[in-house]
Order: sequence, then structure tokens, then C-alpha cells
Amino acid sequence: MESSLKNVLVVSFGFLLLFTAYGGLQSLQSSLYGEEGLGVTALSTLYGGMLLSSMFLPPLLIKRFGCKWTIVISMCCYVAFSLGNFYASWFTLVPTSILLGLGAAPLWSAQGTYLTIMGNTQAEKAGKVGRDVVNQYFGTFFLIFQSSGVWGNLISSLVFGQTPSQGSSVLAVLLVAVFLEPIKDAQRKREGDEGPPFWSTLLSTFRLLGDKRLRLLVLLPMYSGFEQAFLAGDYTRSYVTCALGIRFVGYVMICFSATNSLCSVLYGRLSQKTGRAALYALGAVTHLCCIIALLLWEPHPRQLAVFFVFSGLWGVSDAVWQTQNNALYGVLFEKDKEAAFANYRLWESLGFVIAFGYSTFLCVNVKLYILLGVLSLAMLAYGTVEYLEAKKAARPAAAEQAKPAEGEETETAM
Repeated sequence: MESSLKNVLVVSFGFLLLFTAYGGLQSLQSSLYGEEGLGVTALSTLYGGMLLSSMFLPPLLIKRFGCKWTIVISMCCYVAFSLGNFYASWFTLVPTSILLGLGAAPLWSAQGTYLTIMGNTQAEKAGKVGRDVVNQYFGTFFLIFQSSGVWGNLISSLVFGQTPSQGSSVLAVLLVAVFLEPIKDAQRKREGDEGPPFWSTLLSTFRLLGDKRLRLLVLLPMYSGFEQAFLAGDYTRSYVTCALGIRFVGYVMICFSATNSLCSVLYGRLSQKTGRAALYALGAVTHLCCIIALLLWEPHPRQLAVFFVFSGLWGVSDAVWQTQNNALYGVLFEKDKEAAFANYRLWESLGFVIAFGYSTFLCVNVKLYILLGVLSLAMLAYGTVEYLEAKKAARPAAAEQAKPAEGEETETAM
């Protein structure tokens, strides 16, 4: 097995172990610790910490410790949250939720940066196109990672109130610490770039917003936060629980995770043949159809299969956002990967925070119309970026075609 694929698998299985434990804990916070609002408060402080962390920490930690050890340190924050659930109280859950939130953004930014560098390095060795290998690696990662939702929800569903073993998060830390190889950005190494000074690194997340493409693309991760929050909160509560009961929530989410997992690896390979625009179109059309259908549908217990069809189709679309968004940010902002992925988590977290913020006082139909509006704007902005990239790529080609013509004119004159 080539070393690059081995490292991708180490990262993927590390995240699988980590989120099998964490996913079950997160989904049961409001149910297990409903008294005095402890569970909801823990989740709110978690996403608040993640939002704050996304602004500053990822570029700093990745520059100081590298991708590997940033992942390890961040995973320890998840372990602390798991330990806080053993003795759940205001004095254990809230501080560990804040700690987890602070560690989440560096964790995901380091993961995205690591896979992007690994993909580009392998592409250079094999003589392949960088974006194709990066897409393939993200597809492999999300195939394995998304299956954590299957195992975590399966355990929570079979014995409601029981969460997956917190020991798996410790195994995740050990797996990455022992077997993951450190990696350096080959591009920066060639250019002899030691990196910007401290204050420049600290503000790099905001500085990258000066790039017009990033300003247009912030709606993609924000929509990702909106749609994930709707599925996990509103669809499970307002559709599944109301019609079928809470015991079916885990099984419906298993369908989502399984579909998401399988489509992730499929898209990673399919993008090499179809290009990313076709996959974005697939994701947008599928979600558009789901949103319209949910606006018209009146759920009934006798329509059991329909509940699983919706969650499965939601997984088909979400796999597009997870694989293609990450690959897109890594490819377009290759020289500023750390700041790009920090921005990705910042805007996705903001989407989660806004969605959870209005979830208690807006009706489901209004939330679906909000999803529809954000999706439409995100696709319009994405299409603009693709147009700008195609226009930029056409300029060198036009210049190359002009050179022979100039040579012919010179020969004629002689």
C-alpha cells in the first residue's frame, strides 16, 4: 500500500473512532441532560466556542505544530468532553463543551489541509491532476468518516440512552499519534517560504476574505450548516418523532449516514469524469426536490418508507457538500489552505448557530423557505466562481494561441 493512501486511511479511521463516540453523545445531549436546560446549553457553548476558534486558532496551531499534532491536540479536546459526560453537571459539561468547540475548528482545518497536501504531493509523484487526487482522498475520508453515524446511531437506537464507548476516542488519539506521518507543504518548501509572522498568521482567516472568490463561496459552507442542522433538529423532531416516535430517529439517521458514506466515495471518483459542477448540480437539484416535497408532505405513520427515502436523499446531497466543498476550498486556495479551511469551518459554524438560534421560534415551513433561499443564493455564487475560474483559465490558452500567429507575421515581414 502506498504511504499516502495509508495516511489517508489513518486519518479516516481516527475520525471514525472519535466521532462514533462523540456523535452519540451529541445527539443525546438534550435528551439525557434536559433538566434545567443543561444539554441545550452545552451544545450552544460548543458551537459558540467553535465559531470563536475558527476566527483565529487553526492557522496558528497548524503553523506551530503541523497538521498531525494539531489533529492529536484537537482530538484530546473531544476526549475531555467524553470524560465530562461521565460526571455530567454544569461544572463539567459546560467547560468541556467550550474546550471541544475550541478544538473542533483546528481539527477539521488540519484534516482538510493534510488531505489537500497529501493529494497534491501524490498527484505530482504519479503525474496526475492534483484536484482529481484531492477529490478521491476526500471521498475516501468521508466514506469512512460518515459511517460513524451508522455505528453511533445504531448503538443509541438499540439501547436508547446508551452512548458509544468513550474509549474509542482515546483509541483515535493513539492511532493518529503513532501511525500518521507528519507532512510538509511541498509548494512552500520549494519556494523557501517559512511562513508569515505571528500577527499575519493570526489574522490570515480574515485577510483571505479579500479574495473575491472566497467572499462568493462563504454561502456554500453556511448552507451546509443550515441543512445539517435542519436534518438533525427539525426533520427528526417535526417529522420523524411526531409521526413515528423517538425510537425511529436513530434508524432514520442511520439511513442518512449510510447513503452519505457510499455517495462520498462515489463522488470522489466520479468527479474525475464529470467535473465538480455536475455534482454540485446534482446536490442542488436533489435538495431542491426534497425541500419542495417536505413543504407539501403531510407525514403519516403508515408512510414508513417515505421517512427513510427523505433521509437517504438528504444524504445523497450532503455527500456533495462535504466532499466537493472541502476539495474546492483546497484546490482554489492552495497557497492559503489553513486560512481557507478555517474560513470554511467559520461559516459552516455560523450556519449551525443561526439555524439552532431560530429553531425554537420559527415554524418548519419558514425554515424550509430559508433553506430554499440560501441554497439558491449559494448556487448562484458558486456558478459565478466557476465562471471566473473558466475565464482565468482561458487567458493563458489565448496567449499561447497568439504566439504562433505573431511568429508567422515576423517571418512574412522578413
